[in-house]
Amino acid sequence: MEEIKLAKKFYEDEYQDSVLYSGLAKAEKDRKLKEEFARLAGIEAKHSTFWREFLKRRNAEVPRVKVSRLKLFSVRLLRKILGPGAVASLLEMGENSAIEKYYRFLTSFDLSEEEKIELSRVILDELEHERFFAETKRLFHAENVRDLVLGMNDGLVELLGTVTGLSAVYVNSPRIVGISGLIVGVAGALSMGIGAFISVRSQRQVNESVRRRMEVLFKVSPERAREEIFEKLSEVGIPEEVAKEVAERLSSNHKAIMKLLVGEGEGENEIRSAVYTGLAYLLGVLFPVLPYFLTSSSLVALPFSIALAGTALAVVATLIALLSGISIKTKIAEMVSTGLGAAFLSYLFGRLMEGIFHVSAL
Repeated sequence: MEEIKLAKKFYEDEYQDSVLYSGLAKAEKDRKLKEEFARLAGIEAKHSTFWREFLKRRNAEVPRVKVSRLKLFSVRLLRKILGPGAVASLLEMGENSAIEKYYRFLTSFDLSEEEKIELSRVILDELEHERFFAETKRLFHAENVRDLVLGMNDGLVELLGTVTGLSAVYVNSPRIVGISGLIVGVAGALSMGIGAFISVRSQRQVNESVRRRMEVLFKVSPERAREEIFEKLSEVGIPEEVAKEVAERLSSNHKAIMKLLVGEGEGENEIRSAVYTGLAYLLGVLFPVLPYFLTSSSLVALPFSIALAGTALAVVATLIALLSGISIKTKIAEMVSTGLGAAFLSYLFGRLMEGIFHVSAL
């Protein structure tokens, strides 16, 4: 029965999360975070109790839960290496997943009124968790976790494709492949870093422009400002009478309006984003390039390059999957297959170029 199967999975997830948060609380040195993780552990334990009782009421067997030590170790390791913001960023993915699954369960199966009320409270708790993680991310600059993951992934995939393609051309010159890979890698890191810098800076400038415009509008024409607020609220589907009332009430609160229209004032730091992205890209470059400096033939280096890059992609995929509630196998298959697929196509292209221009002897 589908609802029993899902309830068992929810029970296991909540129980494991309670142990995870408890472990984070014990290892955390920051007093505020320690208290928050302990509080979250208690809430998740309460959620697991809800699902256990749900199963018992239907005379279903309550599964024995095996706590993933690998997940707990991964979270603690990530906390030490990247800080609490990284943990918050990835754990938030799991909370988002739980909210969606619980809502589908609430609206898809026949539950008692009491169970609907209790499950609604569980969903509200998960939404509150999301708010906590979002605040933690903001405080500890967790937006840069995204820069690290994307930068490293791009470095791995792009450079694996580069050296694989060059291996088909410079079969007996692995150093040329390695040096070429490093040159491309450094250029790519600079490009990625500059791209991140420009992107984040441009977004911040747009937000600042909107903020200045609204400040001028409030001072010059409060009536026009109210109209603009009303239009913004109406655009997102808020009923006209509600939007009008909200616009009237908010028109005197400039700070609230700024947050509504452009978010928090601080925003993401473009220099930090550029540095994280560029360095992560360079780290990704090292895995596929290194074997070409240690072997006498590009064809000998190639399988080692693929193995190192594939392993690094699998590790990144495993960390993301463990901390976000995604299937490990699915995430690894997704990241590794796309990376190795790009490498295979690059190799075929390199062979094509070698056959057309006969440059293998260079």
